[in-house]
Amino acid sequence: MDIFKLDRDAKNMLKEAGNRIRTSFSSELSIESKADANDLVTNIDKEIEQFFIRQINAAYPSHLILGEEGFGNQLEHLEGIVWMLDPIDGTMNFIHQKRNFAISLGIYKDGEGILGYIYDVVLDELYSAHKGHGAFLNDERIPFLEETSIQEAIIGMNASWVVPNDHIENDGLIQLVRDVRGIRSYGSAALELAYVATGRIDAYMSMRLSPWDVAGGMVIASEVGAVATNLRGESLKMLGTDTFFVARGGLHQQILTNYIKLK
Repeated sequence: MDIFKLDRDAKNMLKEAGNRIRTSFSSELSIESKADANDLVTNIDKEIEQFFIRQINAAYPSHLILGEEGFGNQLEHLEGIVWMLDPIDGTMNFIHQKRNFAISLGIYKDGEGILGYIYDVVLDELYSAHKGHGAFLNDERIPFLEETSIQEAIIGMNASWVVPNDHIENDGLIQLVRDVRGIRSYGSAALELAYVATGRIDAYMSMRLSPWDVAGGMVIASEVGAVATNLRGESLKMLGTDTFFVARGGLHQQILTNYIKLK
């Protein structure tokens, strides 16, 4: 397998998909709800996933595809080459704002991430990484992350977890909010991963994400020294939903140890 050709082909698909999404801004969307009223999908999500599937099947017929909208393969294992795709991560932002969303793509070999991509379509910012070869924003290398303190950290977190809930003890998160420099929420797991990788924020957590949300971003983040696990500090399940936590190296264990207690 020529991984450099695979990388070029994936980037070309991402750019073409981005053009298609930008073109859709002037058209009327068809919007549906999935698991709940706020779990949205549009005709563009579906069309973009189907575009990728056609391109991947034509160029790499032996590769498998795990896509959010369900048009890919039904997988029970991660053997071989698997493309993990979210055609529009941040669909609510796409619908309401026409910004703050991204295409998320990770290419895995036997369960290990080898190529990762997050494409901010509106800003034309392509974050990418080739395992062992560094991470890039467009053509500029992303520098390795330095350590920072809790007091100087900005954390990506949905504010709903700070109120009493069924998933996590909120007292610890209240203390975290008090101790850090700031809290942000962008509404796209892929973008928040990209922001951790580039130092725009220092950590990001979520109570429930799927592989296609984080597969690309995990490859990028690991290339600059960020650590990604679930909120128990365990390796992520890449064939199901899980909690998620990514942070600069020194910050990761501090937050898990001092602030996180799952129910």
